[in-house]
Amino acid sequence: MARALYIHWPFCLAKCPYCDFNSHVRERVDHARWEQALLTEMRHERAMVNDEPLESVFFGGGTPSLMPPALVERLLAEAERLWGFAPGIEITLEGNPSSVEAANYAALARAGVNRVSLGLQALDDETLRFLGRLHDAAEGLAALDVAQRHFARVSFDLIYARPGQASEQWRAELSRALALGTGHLSLYQLTIEPGTRFETMVRKRQFAPLDEDACADMFALTREMTAAAGLPAYEVSNHARPGEESRHNLAYWRYQDYCGIGPGAHGRRMGEATVRHRKPENWLEAVAASRNGIVEARSLGQREQASEAMLMGLRLHEGVDLHAVASRFGLDPGDLRDAAKAWFYQQQGLVRQEGSHLVVTEAGMPLLDGLLGELVPAALVAT
Repeated sequence: MARALYIHWPFCLAKCPYCDFNSHVRERVDHARWEQALLTEMRHERAMVNDEPLESVFFGGGTPSLMPPALVERLLAEAERLWGFAPGIEITLEGNPSSVEAANYAALARAGVNRVSLGLQALDDETLRFLGRLHDAAEGLAALDVAQRHFARVSFDLIYARPGQASEQWRAELSRALALGTGHLSLYQLTIEPGTRFETMVRKRQFAPLDEDACADMFALTREMTAAAGLPAYEVSNHARPGEESRHNLAYWRYQDYCGIGPGAHGRRMGEATVRHRKPENWLEAVAASRNGIVEARSLGQREQASEAMLMGLRLHEGVDLHAVASRFGLDPGDLRDAAKAWFYQQQGLVRQEGSHLVVTEAGMPLLDGLLGELVPAALVAT
């Protein structure tokens, strides 16, 4: 049952040098054509899933705050007509904190958006220039203030572990961020992703990434400070007051079904993985020809789904319920973990078992990528 809908808007005003998301810069966008294509895909997805009301809608990108509010309103009206909305539905829109986009916040709230996630990324101008952002710190904070006046729930992103950044600098910046009063923060270590401009710059030795020990120290500091401020980590990089966690992202991490529409969007529904064409023009052509932009639709075996459920669930503070996953996919709970490895890492203090839950500890979270490869049995991953 798909209770979450993801809508991808792929356009940005500029491509940030660290970004490997499916985002594109175009001089003009035919909004009428895009509206029709997104509505067509939405109707296709509705025909593929069970009759369950949506619990979340997420506009991601790209920069969805560049969408005309009237377009957002029409998409939400059609989603409600097709699925119905569960009481208290979460409707999130990602945006950049520019004054131009902030001017649309009131209209977006009237359109039905009730949660926004803003890409502040840093709170000082020098870092924002390094990160290729188009806003400055004052503009970002002003946009955040406007967002907090119009939306009941507001989150923002910051990037830390930047080249040359010291722990005390990050402590001061995070203290400022926590004082801004939002109920959710997404705090990401800077990673050098393949194919980005930052990867080219590192290869040319134009800057060097922060060393692993310094990154680990900042990760620990981040979790300590957010917990003390009442926004504990509920996922590796996401922190929230209890009850203000992103319900949409929890649907991913708890391996619930979701539909994804728009260029490059992924979906998981009814035991099938879907992927859309990444290039906007190719996606538009596919929708016009076939009424959907799917480039790949693949049935997932029970063991592969169990593997994905574990890989996602172990990112969470709550961990993953092995018995629930086994029952869902018709497997034996013993098939879902390598008992010897789980015991070994438990002795090291990196994981623990709470009843049927397998949980990565605070000590284990900095090592999560490596632990996932150890804790999820190869027999599951290889299927």
